[in-house]
Amino acid sequence: MQLSCLSTSIFKQQDQAVAQQYIQTIKYRNLVIDLGNGVKTNAQLTLPAIGKGPFPGVLLIAGSGAQDKNETLGFVHKNGPKPPTPFWQIAQYLSKRGFAVLRYDKRGVGANSTIINSNVWGNATINDLIQDSKKALNVLIQQPEVDPKRISIIGNSEGTIIAPRVAIDNSTKVKNIILMGTVALSTRENTHNLDVILPSEYATQVLDKNHTGLISIQQIAKDPVLKNLVVPSSVLLTNNIKVITNALVKEFGTNDSISIKKQLNPLLIKGYENLTAFNLLKCNNFEPCPVWLRSAFSLIPTLSIIGNVSKSTGILMLNGENDSLTPVQQAFLLQQRLTEVNHPDHTLITYLNLGHVFYPSSQWSTGIGPIQQYVLADIYAWLEAHSGFTSPASGSTTMPSSTLSNSTSRR
Repeated sequence: MQLSCLSTSIFKQQDQAVAQQYIQTIKYRNLVIDLGNGVKTNAQLTLPAIGKGPFPGVLLIAGSGAQDKNETLGFVHKNGPKPPTPFWQIAQYLSKRGFAVLRYDKRGVGANSTIINSNVWGNATINDLIQDSKKALNVLIQQPEVDPKRISIIGNSEGTIIAPRVAIDNSTKVKNIILMGTVALSTRENTHNLDVILPSEYATQVLDKNHTGLISIQQIAKDPVLKNLVVPSSVLLTNNIKVITNALVKEFGTNDSISIKKQLNPLLIKGYENLTAFNLLKCNNFEPCPVWLRSAFSLIPTLSIIGNVSKSTGILMLNGENDSLTPVQQAFLLQQRLTEVNHPDHTLITYLNLGHVFYPSSQWSTGIGPIQQYVLADIYAWLEAHSGFTSPASGSTTMPSSTLSNSTSRR
């Protein structure tokens, strides 16, 4: 009986230990970055809970639009589910494993991707964002826990345009760059592909099941992909099929079917031309503003400058094979250029069935959800191998040097 009581007591203690939900593994420091000309933005540094460092440092550079430091994807509702926060995920994952990670709100943007200064946000150019990243890099390097000789940059989407430029101009400071959802072509070409080519192909290959060259108004009204491109956002927000249908009937002058070639394509081209007219009205939108778009259109494509990244800088490229926003072919082009210039340390990993935010997606639209754990594991493994870790943690996976410069597909 005594043994039985003792065993019961032990099991209870074990249950209590298992039930413990929180053990601190990360420390945080909130910072303010001075971007110049009176503009400041909030940032946060995450650090391993144990040790004083110096830790290898990682700077996160967000994708396009009004992004906060967590890269919050979607609206935050009081009682609704929390939207995915990819940069929060990456910072947590890496800091738990020995890295100091800095992420920051874009200029004019606050928590939950809210625009807090429409003048600052609406007038931000791509060059402003590049300079902001350079200042954030210097802030990271200045932190006492950070090893200035082991600095990496992770750029996502638009951040893949910025990260190589920051690395080129800071070749003695930046040891590695990781490009997630890679942009290789010009912004003009990317915008035309997204607003004209992709929806036209989608209508032809998916909606026109009978290959008649026609699709119905009802199909468009109910379709989650196409309606977003041909219906005004003010109408979409009603989430009312009847209202959306009426708007389409008014636009096309019929409540029946329309020709993809003669009616849909001209409308898509008109929308693209209106977007690229650079109407410089005040911008309060989450999406890139006209000032940004005009500046980005004049930027030299990343494909033309990626070969200028120092040969001493390691490069990892990650892309979902179902990425509809930055198609995987762009990553292949960057891989080809780096091979052409004999860059000694570049790796491409592609992921079957994943989309732009590294979450399961179709080839036509971006699924929204958390980054898959195996993608985070790949990021860590590559960074660990490229950050001078001499005693990898138990169970960690380090990419062998033989994989460098190779293209790998994760199935």
